[in-house]
Amino acid sequence: MERSIQLMKDHINEILSNNKPSIYLFGSVVLDDFQLGWSDIDILCLTGQPISEDKAEQLVKLRQTLLEQEPGNQYFRSFEGGMLSLAAFLNQSRERAVYWGTSGQRITENYVFDPFSLMELIDSGRLLSGDEIRQHLKRPTYEELKAAVVHHYEAIRKYAVHTNRTLYSPGWLLDIARCLYTLETGKIIAKTAAGEWALQHHLAPNPEVLQRAVDIRKNPLKYKYEEAVLDWTETLGKYVHEFADVLEHQIARV
Repeated sequence: MERSIQLMKDHINEILSNNKPSIYLFGSVVLDDFQLGWSDIDILCLTGQPISEDKAEQLVKLRQTLLEQEPGNQYFRSFEGGMLSLAAFLNQSRERAVYWGTSGQRITENYVFDPFSLMELIDSGRLLSGDEIRQHLKRPTYEELKAAVVHHYEAIRKYAVHTNRTLYSPGWLLDIARCLYTLETGKIIAKTAAGEWALQHHLAPNPEVLQRAVDIRKNPLKYKYEEAVLDWTETLGKYVHEFADVLEHQIARV
């Protein structure tokens, strides 16, 4: 993984050599919670000047380019994030930006961080290369974090009524645990650690279900082809919403 991160950083620097890029790693990798088969490698590149169209075209294809060079590399497809100028990032203004996501990649004119990611970047982001620019970033307030939790809670109520037959479905439970931790502390924690924290504080109405979600999160490749586990992931809707009831109560309390 570290070699893949180094290669990705070097290629981005080569493409943006005249743009003064600052490249950061954040998310599960720096929180010591990366698990191949589940996690992403979150990256952010902020430049001194806007990214030109031709450079954006090179960047948007970079993941595929590296995969073609190393078809067996399991990490290049895991990279997600964005590349844009520091000014556009700070002002949330419309400007050419490159976006890499789970569903694909594209050139866009609007790339914004949610408060969770911004807090992660400020507190634990790892500068891979370039100048340190986090002194320009404004730390999210507690109210902004709470609003992000509410937004996430609403998404859980809307989209997790029925869970899919996939190892990602237990992630809804860990997301709720993470939201509860943020409401309680005003801080960000890794998803696995959030699940363990919720168990320690007896917050889960069905602790055995949350414990199983934590176990899967710790070693997803172990369970990837277990039919009984995959069948179980399809039944989690009820448990997700019972845990969401706890989050709803906590939102109202604070």
